[in-house]
Amino acid sequence: MTQEELKTPFTPNWCPGCGNLNIWAAFKNAAVQEGWDNTNTALVAGIGCHGHILNFVKLTSFEGLHGRALPVASGIKMANNRLNVFAHVGDGDCLGEGGNHFVHSARRNHDITVLLHDNTLYALTTGQTSPATERGMKTKSTPAGNPDDPVYPLAWAIASGATFVARAYSGHMDKLMNLIIEANNHKGFALIDILQPCVTFNKVCTHAMYQQNTYYLGDDYDPTNKKEAFMKAYEFGEKKIPLGIFYREEKPTLEEGYVQIAEKPLIDNEPKLEGLTDLFKKYT
Repeated sequence: MTQEELKTPFTPNWCPGCGNLNIWAAFKNAAVQEGWDNTNTALVAGIGCHGHILNFVKLTSFEGLHGRALPVASGIKMANNRLNVFAHVGDGDCLGEGGNHFVHSARRNHDITVLLHDNTLYALTTGQTSPATERGMKTKSTPAGNPDDPVYPLAWAIASGATFVARAYSGHMDKLMNLIIEANNHKGFALIDILQPCVTFNKVCTHAMYQQNTYYLGDDYDPTNKKEAFMKAYEFGEKKIPLGIFYREEKPTLEEGYVQIAEKPLIDNEPKLEGLTDLFKKYT
């Protein structure tokens, strides 16, 4: 597809400067480069500012309930494992309401790509504390400061069994585009935690803060070293917010473990209708 073909009738309505704008552009650029279209790709989103991306990319999409994007994405992949399946999720949506699904989707190594739009707040509902909010941060729901320690999504993903774990900054569009492509090409559960400033409600995790305090993991870093990956996943502070691929592991996906879809997708299997008429009559 071309950029023109990916357009929808709707114009993005995110706040000027919102990190979602760059994620949207990077994803579209990746789609054009890789040939993702309505024959080979499906998008899923949860509820939040991130979810509006489905309105601005002309690809087959499904918006699930709050926190439930990953079960839908997993189901799509199980039904047609030929598809590229992307789940756009938010830090509140995925790590809060969807925390259980996040852990078990990673543990089962579903072959899906999860793009975590991480602004460390519930921004759609005007700036309340999310599971990713730093301790002490003042928000609408914690005016005296957040009393909780945050979730570190990269560490959580590695501990749960994710086989591709990375972090990006939305302001670096070209690097984000390439990382999205690399994550999708990986066989297994791939997570990109995308640092995405909320310019309206988050006055701490700003573009300036990320530009001044992030750095890229170097060539001497080994992404197959799980212990080192854990240490880097907890590294978040002044002048030390790492970006890049933290952990990568090759192992069978959940979909490869099912004989029913080993040779062809489930949607290509002819349904066995024998006895269904009698069964329906029994319960009607």
